[in-house]
Amino acid sequence: MAVVSLTVSYNGAPFAGFARQPDQLTVQGELERALELLYKREVETTCAGRTDAGVHALGQVVSFELAPEEWAGREPHALLRSLNAITHEAISIHEVQERSDDFSARFSAKSREYHYFISTAAAPPLVMHDFCWHKAGDLDVAAMNEAAQYLIGEHDFKSFCLAASAEGKPTCRNLMECKVEPVEVMGEPLLRVRVVGSSFLHSMVRTIVGTLVAVGAGLREPAWVAEVLAACDRSAAGEKAPACGLIFEKVEY
Repeated sequence: MAVVSLTVSYNGAPFAGFARQPDQLTVQGELERALELLYKREVETTCAGRTDAGVHALGQVVSFELAPEEWAGREPHALLRSLNAITHEAISIHEVQERSDDFSARFSAKSREYHYFISTAAAPPLVMHDFCWHKAGDLDVAAMNEAAQYLIGEHDFKSFCLAASAEGKPTCRNLMECKVEPVEVMGEPLLRVRVVGSSFLHSMVRTIVGTLVAVGAGLREPAWVAEVLAACDRSAAGEKAPACGLIFEKVEY
């Protein structure tokens, strides 16, 4: 079999998440529908990281297998063009690539990077309106970065994931980077929370952001984040930030 990967971007707003669901519009469902149209059979895909409803992606990676004659029968640029023509308008496929026989978009990944955007301006942003959390009022970036340092390394992140999804499953993860910094996108000032890890739990990044925002707003001290980690209880952490501000940026293999 030929192992093929796609590098995919999508606006998460129309979708009920990445993973296929019965009678729901999903990114995986759209990609597999398009592949089935092209190859006249079901084609199962694997992604680097499932995203929730409303979460966006710039560098999601999806892999699947084709028979050698299927892969040879359509040039990569032709497959790219065809997929972009028949998938949902909120999906864009950037690259088609043949991979090694043992490649998996999920299991071969060394790290995943997410960006979360926050607007603290008094007026809501225009260009980034649908791609950030508008939280008017100053946030203490230095305090947020101090708090973020407690999360770096390998920890039990049970406090930072959806409680139901943590039952009976391992919740230790390795967080490599977590940094808050001012950025400008199309002339609009924003804060970007950049989070890099080996893998992530359900809603982990959004809960990290909500917890850091509580520190930035002066509601908690930075050291509180260490207490949240130790609690291993979702109710100990801050609120879950809205899905619209989160972007799955890229995967490293």
